Amino acid sequence: MPPGDPRPVKPIEPDALDCCGEGCVPCIYDLYEAALDRYKAALAAWLERHPEAPKD
Repeated sequence: MPPGDPRPVKPIEPDALDCCGEGCVPCIYDLYEAALDRYKAALAAWLERHPEAPKD
């Protein structure tokens, strides 16, 4: 892989203790879901550029 195009890194899922349970907007889980969506899109684009890379 070219050094200037690293594979996207999956965001770390928040621990249950990271949420205060007070209904914050945005909740830490909302932020995680948004980051996960961005990661999935970035990974799909990266895999198109690097078809030889493992899919997992």
